[in-house]
Amino acid sequence: MGKGGNQGEGATEREAPMPTFSWEEIQKHNLRTDRWLVIDRKVYNITKWSIRHPGGQRVIGHYAGEDATDAFLAFHRDLDFVRKFMKPLLIGELAPEEPSQDRGKNSQIIEDFRALRKTAEDMNLFKTNHLFFLLLLGHIIVMESIAWFIVLYFGNGWIPTLLTAFVLATSQAQAGWLQHDYGHLSVYKKSLWNHIVHKFVIGHIKGASANWWNHRHFQHHAKPNVFQKDPDVNMLHLFVLGEWQPIEYGKKKLKYLPYNHQHEYFFLIGPPLLIPMYFQYQIIMTMIVRKDWVDLAWAISYYIRFFVTYIPFYGVLGAVLFLNFIRFLESHWFVWVTQMNHIVMEVDREPYRDWFSSQLSATCNVEQSFFNDWFSGHLNFQIEHHLFPTMPRHNFHKVAPLVKSLCAKHGIRYQEKPLLRALQDIVGSLKKSGELWLDAYLHK
Repeated sequence: MGKGGNQGEGATEREAPMPTFSWEEIQKHNLRTDRWLVIDRKVYNITKWSIRHPGGQRVIGHYAGEDATDAFLAFHRDLDFVRKFMKPLLIGELAPEEPSQDRGKNSQIIEDFRALRKTAEDMNLFKTNHLFFLLLLGHIIVMESIAWFIVLYFGNGWIPTLLTAFVLATSQAQAGWLQHDYGHLSVYKKSLWNHIVHKFVIGHIKGASANWWNHRHFQHHAKPNVFQKDPDVNMLHLFVLGEWQPIEYGKKKLKYLPYNHQHEYFFLIGPPLLIPMYFQYQIIMTMIVRKDWVDLAWAISYYIRFFVTYIPFYGVLGAVLFLNFIRFLESHWFVWVTQMNHIVMEVDREPYRDWFSSQLSATCNVEQSFFNDWFSGHLNFQIEHHLFPTMPRHNFHKVAPLVKSLCAKHGIRYQEKPLLRALQDIVGSLKKSGELWLDAYLHK
């Protein structure tokens, strides 16, 4: 046990020698009611602060008992501002004889990745081209206007209605990628401006909640494809993922659904229903339960705009059905794009890897082209996005060669594939996991 183990939260930095701690001691403080973490060899007690953490208490809690240096650098753009909040939380530092990393993480990979990040900063790859994002917003507004004009000019027949729905689904999908940029603080230097525009795009243009998205999505980035930490792999017993989960379900004779057919019923309950059924309900309920009135007001502004625009053409019931049909179309787009980079990769329990290795094990890329970049919101560069979430997406292709070189140096696989192959691999991955479940269910 390190010295000063009973120091409380809020101890301030002093001229006298600071208390020192061993990793063994720090790793004991990984409970919901007792959380310590390490950044740059400094030990912080975040137990109370985690409740007020702007990104949510879960995402910071996922690093309790660990070194969080690279995650801290990845998520925060204005480091000087953030460090002001950290000073009262400082309770000590790692003992001199302790390594900078916990659990035997590869220090050479960590050192090389931090050098890579410094190179990216020197190349100005975290600098934003504001015209790029202005054009993205502009083309979304243009599509919204075209959709209204189609119905106004051609009427509410089946063909104009379908065409309008596809245009609006496209604008919604693109708005989803754009809000993602602002949510990651990758556009403006000041976090405040990113937050303001994020609420406008996700709230007024999409009818969703910025806080709901932040609390959910940042957990995914912190611990991608890690059960009980990444909400994106919490499938509510509808699917089994990876290799460990299906075998565990099989051994325990758990059969909520016939998982050996999950690659088939995925087409019925995955892409069609995620947004119109699950997300839409969860977002509204989250805003109400958490009394998030600001986000709710932004979302209401979207629904007012939509219904004022389309009720004159379709009536109240028709406009509601029209909205859900748009969500249905958008949901297909969203599910296929977001799952092609993750569901096919390693999905497992907490492996306690370094930041670089953990992101590479859970993400893969899709080949670059103008269409692929636009279609996926540059999430075809999922590896680079996960390594540098605050980097503007128009610079991913510039940092990619550096990432590939680092992977080659350390023998880490850098996966990149054609778009159609990536989409096919989703089905193949579900089929493989289903077969593992069936074998364990019948024979173990």
